[in-house]
Amino acid sequence: MSAFGLGYSLYPYIVIDELTIWETASATSSLEFVLVGVVITLPVIIGYTIFVYRIFSGKATSLDYDQ
Repeated sequence: MSAFGLGYSLYPYIVIDELTIWETASATSSLEFVLVGVVITLPVIIGYTIFVYRIFSGKATSLDYDQ
């Protein structure tokens, strides 16, 4: 919460009273390139996470040392 409050109080400056968010952002073409990478990679990561969760769900049991 304190980091959120600090960010909110400094908005729109990244460097206090020097650089705004828009002055520090990359070029539009660079941001578009990163967006394409995220659009391709993020669904793969989410899909793999769901796949692995479905494989391993229910296979762990609680430990019982009283045998």
